[in-house]
Amino acid sequence: MGFDDEEGAAATEGSETHHAGKTATDEESGDEGGKGTLSRYKSESSIAATEDEDDDEDRKIELGPQCTLKEQLEKDKDDESLRRWKEQLLGSVDINAVGETLEPEVKILSLAIKSAGRDDIFLPIPEGGNPKGLWFTLKEGSRYRLMFTFQVSNNIVSGLKYTNNVWKTGIKVDSSKEMIGTFSPQAESYTHEMPEEVTPSGMFARGTYSARSKFVDDDNKCYLEINYTFDIRKDWQ
Repeated sequence: MGFDDEEGAAATEGSETHHAGKTATDEESGDEGGKGTLSRYKSESSIAATEDEDDDEDRKIELGPQCTLKEQLEKDKDDESLRRWKEQLLGSVDINAVGETLEPEVKILSLAIKSAGRDDIFLPIPEGGNPKGLWFTLKEGSRYRLMFTFQVSNNIVSGLKYTNNVWKTGIKVDSSKEMIGTFSPQAESYTHEMPEEVTPSGMFARGTYSARSKFVDDDNKCYLEINYTFDIRKDWQ
Protein backbone atom coordinates (compact mmCIF):
# COMPACT_ATOMS: atom_id res chain seq x y z
CA MET A 1 0.00 0.00 0.00
CA GLY A 2 2.24 2.74 -1.24
CA PHE A 3 5.53 1.15 -2.31
CA ASP A 4 6.61 0.51 -5.89
CA ASP A 5 10.39 0.67 -5.65
CA GLU A 6 12.37 -2.45 -4.81
CA GLU A 7 15.42 -0.46 -3.72
CA GLY A 8 13.70 1.40 -0.89
CA ALA A 9 10.79 3.52 0.20
CA ALA A 10 11.55 6.53 -1.98
CA ALA A 11 8.80 9.01 -2.80
CA THR A 12 7.11 8.15 -6.08
CA GLU A 13 4.42 9.48 -8.33
CA GLY A 14 1.16 7.56 -8.31
CA SER A 15 0.12 5.58 -11.34
CA GLU A 16 -3.18 6.20 -13.10
CA THR A 17 -5.20 3.34 -14.49
CA HIS A 18 -8.89 3.10 -15.22
CA HIS A 19 -11.43 0.48 -14.24
CA ALA A 20 -12.31 -1.55 -17.30
CA GLY A 21 -15.91 -2.19 -16.32
CA LYS A 22 -19.02 -0.11 -16.95
CA THR A 23 -17.67 3.40 -16.38
CA ALA A 24 -17.78 6.82 -17.96
CA THR A 25 -14.09 7.47 -17.48
CA ASP A 26 -13.78 8.83 -20.98
CA GLU A 27 -16.57 11.38 -20.70
CA GLU A 28 -16.09 12.49 -24.24
CA SER A 29 -16.64 9.01 -25.69
CA GLY A 30 -19.93 8.14 -27.33
CA ASP A 31 -21.45 6.25 -30.20
CA GLU A 32 -20.78 8.92 -32.80
CA GLY A 33 -17.89 11.34 -32.85
CA GLY A 34 -17.65 11.65 -29.10
CA LYS A 35 -21.10 13.23 -28.62
CA GLY A 36 -21.76 11.50 -25.31
CA THR A 37 -21.15 13.83 -22.39
CA LEU A 38 -22.48 13.84 -18.85
CA SER A 39 -21.93 17.52 -18.01
CA ARG A 40 -19.14 16.64 -15.56
CA TYR A 41 -15.60 17.09 -16.84
CA LYS A 42 -12.38 15.83 -15.37
CA SER A 43 -10.40 18.56 -13.70
CA GLU A 44 -6.64 18.83 -13.80
CA SER A 45 -6.39 17.14 -10.44
CA SER A 46 -8.12 14.03 -11.76
CA ILE A 47 -5.39 13.33 -14.31
CA ALA A 48 -2.20 14.64 -12.67
CA ALA A 49 -0.78 12.88 -9.61
CA THR A 50 1.04 14.90 -6.97
CA GLU A 51 3.28 13.79 -4.14
CA ASP A 52 1.61 15.95 -1.51
CA GLU A 53 -2.05 15.41 -0.75
CA ASP A 54 -2.27 18.88 0.76
CA ASP A 55 -1.84 20.33 -2.74
CA ASP A 56 -5.02 18.54 -3.82
CA GLU A 57 -6.99 19.70 -0.79
CA ASP A 58 -6.01 23.32 -1.35
CA ARG A 59 -6.60 23.30 -5.10
CA LYS A 60 -9.95 24.73 -6.18
CA ILE A 61 -11.60 22.26 -8.51
CA GLU A 62 -14.09 23.71 -10.95
CA LEU A 63 -16.59 21.31 -12.48
CA GLY A 64 -19.72 21.76 -14.50
CA PRO A 65 -23.09 21.86 -12.76
CA GLN A 66 -24.08 18.61 -11.10
CA CYS A 67 -27.29 17.01 -12.37
CA THR A 68 -29.56 14.24 -11.20
CA LEU A 69 -29.79 11.09 -13.30
CA LYS A 70 -33.24 12.07 -14.48
CA GLU A 71 -31.89 15.41 -15.67
CA GLN A 72 -29.02 13.65 -17.44
CA LEU A 73 -31.47 11.45 -19.35
CA GLU A 74 -33.66 14.41 -20.24
CA LYS A 75 -30.74 16.26 -21.82
CA ASP A 76 -30.46 15.73 -25.58
CA LYS A 77 -33.31 13.23 -25.41
CA ASP A 78 -34.01 13.80 -29.11
CA ASP A 79 -30.52 12.53 -29.99
CA GLU A 80 -31.12 8.80 -30.42
CA SER A 81 -27.46 7.72 -30.37
CA LEU A 82 -26.70 9.80 -27.28
CA ARG A 83 -29.80 8.48 -25.51
CA ARG A 84 -28.71 4.88 -26.19
CA TRP A 85 -25.20 5.63 -24.95
CA LYS A 86 -26.53 7.05 -21.67
CA GLU A 87 -28.84 4.09 -21.18
CA GLN A 88 -25.93 1.71 -21.80
CA LEU A 89 -23.82 3.58 -19.24
CA LEU A 90 -26.53 3.53 -16.59
CA GLY A 91 -27.50 -0.07 -17.26
CA SER A 92 -30.22 -1.36 -14.95
CA VAL A 93 -30.24 1.64 -12.61
CA ASP A 94 -33.66 2.29 -11.06
CA ILE A 95 -34.09 5.94 -12.03
CA ASN A 96 -37.23 6.24 -9.93
CA ALA A 97 -35.22 5.30 -6.84
CA VAL A 98 -32.11 7.45 -7.32
CA GLY A 99 -32.94 9.91 -10.08
CA GLU A 100 -33.68 12.89 -7.80
CA THR A 101 -30.48 12.62 -5.73
CA LEU A 102 -27.59 14.96 -6.58
CA GLU A 103 -24.84 13.62 -4.32
CA PRO A 104 -23.30 10.24 -5.20
CA GLU A 105 -22.44 7.79 -2.44
CA VAL A 106 -19.52 5.35 -2.52
CA LYS A 107 -19.15 2.60 0.06
CA ILE A 108 -15.92 0.62 0.27
CA LEU A 109 -17.03 -2.94 0.95
CA SER A 110 -13.74 -4.84 1.26
CA LEU A 111 -9.98 -4.41 1.14
CA ALA A 112 -7.42 -7.16 0.56
CA ILE A 113 -3.70 -7.54 -0.13
CA LYS A 114 -2.85 -10.12 -2.79
CA SER A 115 0.60 -11.66 -3.10
CA ALA A 116 1.59 -14.73 -5.11
CA GLY A 117 2.38 -17.83 -3.08
CA ARG A 118 0.31 -16.93 -0.03
CA ASP A 119 -3.29 -16.46 1.03
CA ASP A 120 -4.88 -13.07 0.52
CA ILE A 121 -4.75 -10.75 3.52
CA PHE A 122 -8.27 -9.42 4.13
CA LEU A 123 -8.24 -6.12 5.98
CA PRO A 124 -11.18 -5.29 8.25
CA ILE A 125 -12.47 -1.77 7.57
CA PRO A 126 -12.85 0.07 10.87
CA GLU A 127 -15.92 2.24 11.37
CA GLY A 128 -13.90 5.16 12.68
CA GLY A 129 -11.19 4.87 10.04
CA ASN A 130 -8.41 4.14 12.53
CA PRO A 131 -7.54 0.45 13.06
CA LYS A 132 -6.29 -0.31 16.53
CA GLY A 133 -2.70 -1.50 16.64
CA LEU A 134 -0.84 -2.99 13.70
CA TRP A 135 -3.16 -3.38 10.68
CA PHE A 136 -0.99 -5.80 8.64
CA THR A 137 2.56 -7.02 7.99
CA LEU A 138 4.37 -7.23 4.65
CA LYS A 139 7.46 -9.22 3.78
CA GLU A 140 10.43 -7.19 2.59
CA GLY A 141 11.06 -7.40 -1.16
CA SER A 142 7.66 -8.95 -1.80
CA ARG A 143 5.36 -8.21 -4.73
CA TYR A 144 1.77 -7.44 -3.86
CA ARG A 145 -1.43 -5.76 -5.06
CA LEU A 146 -4.22 -4.01 -3.21
CA MET A 147 -7.69 -5.10 -4.28
CA PHE A 148 -10.96 -3.55 -3.15
CA THR A 149 -14.66 -3.75 -3.88
CA PHE A 150 -17.04 -0.80 -3.65
CA GLN A 151 -20.61 0.14 -4.37
CA VAL A 152 -21.93 3.34 -5.97
CA SER A 153 -25.41 4.65 -5.24
CA ASN A 154 -27.59 7.77 -5.77
CA ASN A 155 -25.71 9.33 -8.70
CA ILE A 156 -22.68 9.07 -10.96
CA VAL A 157 -19.38 9.49 -9.09
CA SER A 158 -16.84 11.42 -11.15
CA GLY A 159 -13.08 10.90 -10.93
CA LEU A 160 -12.92 8.44 -8.05
CA LYS A 161 -9.34 8.00 -6.93
CA TYR A 162 -7.23 6.36 -4.24
CA THR A 163 -4.45 8.30 -2.50
CA ASN A 164 -1.88 6.92 -0.10
CA ASN A 165 0.85 8.58 1.98
CA VAL A 166 3.41 6.67 4.04
CA TRP A 167 5.73 7.85 6.82
CA LYS A 168 8.56 6.22 8.76
CA THR A 169 9.90 7.84 11.93
CA GLY A 170 7.97 10.98 11.02
CA ILE A 171 9.47 11.33 7.53
CA LYS A 172 7.31 10.90 4.43
CA VAL A 173 8.80 8.07 2.38
CA ASP A 174 6.09 7.48 -0.21
CA SER A 175 3.13 9.26 -1.78
CA SER A 176 0.96 7.80 -4.53
CA LYS A 177 -2.33 8.28 -6.30
CA GLU A 178 -4.40 5.95 -8.45
CA MET A 179 -7.16 7.23 -10.70
CA ILE A 180 -9.91 4.61 -10.57
CA GLY A 181 -12.51 6.16 -12.86
CA THR A 182 -16.08 7.42 -13.15
CA PHE A 183 -18.89 5.06 -12.21
CA SER A 184 -22.66 4.94 -12.45
CA PRO A 185 -24.80 3.72 -9.54
CA GLN A 186 -25.79 0.06 -9.62
CA ALA A 187 -26.85 -2.72 -7.29
CA GLU A 188 -23.77 -4.83 -8.08
CA SER A 189 -20.42 -3.91 -6.57
CA TYR A 190 -17.35 -2.88 -8.56
CA THR A 191 -13.94 -4.52 -8.10
CA HIS A 192 -10.66 -2.72 -8.69
CA GLU A 193 -7.14 -4.10 -8.46
CA MET A 194 -4.19 -1.76 -8.04
CA PRO A 195 -0.95 -2.08 -10.03
CA GLU A 196 1.64 -4.40 -8.55
CA GLU A 197 4.07 -2.87 -6.08
CA VAL A 198 7.23 -4.12 -4.35
CA THR A 199 8.04 -3.55 -0.70
CA PRO A 200 11.50 -2.15 0.07
CA SER A 201 14.10 -4.52 1.48
CA GLY A 202 17.14 -4.36 3.68
CA MET A 203 17.86 -3.58 7.29
CA PHE A 204 16.86 0.07 7.06
CA ALA A 205 13.59 -0.75 5.29
CA ARG A 206 12.34 -3.03 8.05
CA GLY A 207 10.26 -1.62 10.84
CA THR A 208 6.96 0.10 11.52
CA TYR A 209 5.33 2.59 9.14
CA SER A 210 2.32 4.86 9.49
CA ALA A 211 0.06 5.63 6.55
CA ARG A 212 -3.07 7.47 5.48
CA SER A 213 -5.24 6.15 2.64
CA LYS A 214 -8.22 7.97 1.14
CA PHE A 215 -10.91 7.38 -1.47
CA VAL A 216 -11.98 10.75 -2.91
CA ASP A 217 -13.70 12.07 -6.03
CA ASP A 218 -13.21 15.09 -8.30
CA ASP A 219 -15.03 17.31 -5.82
CA ASN A 220 -12.55 16.18 -3.14
CA LYS A 221 -15.42 14.48 -1.31
CA CYS A 222 -13.85 11.81 0.87
CA TYR A 223 -15.74 8.52 1.08
CA LEU A 224 -13.25 6.72 3.32
CA GLU A 225 -10.09 7.76 5.17
CA ILE A 226 -7.99 5.18 7.00
CA ASN A 227 -5.07 6.04 9.29
CA TYR A 228 -3.06 2.97 10.21
CA THR A 229 0.30 1.39 10.98
CA PHE A 230 1.96 -1.62 9.36
CA ASP A 231 5.25 -3.49 9.55
CA ILE A 232 7.78 -4.60 6.98
CA ARG A 233 9.67 -7.67 8.22
CA LYS A 234 12.00 -10.38 6.94
CA ASP A 235 9.07 -12.75 6.48
CA TRP A 236 5.27 -12.80 6.42
CA GLN A 237 3.79 -12.96 9.90
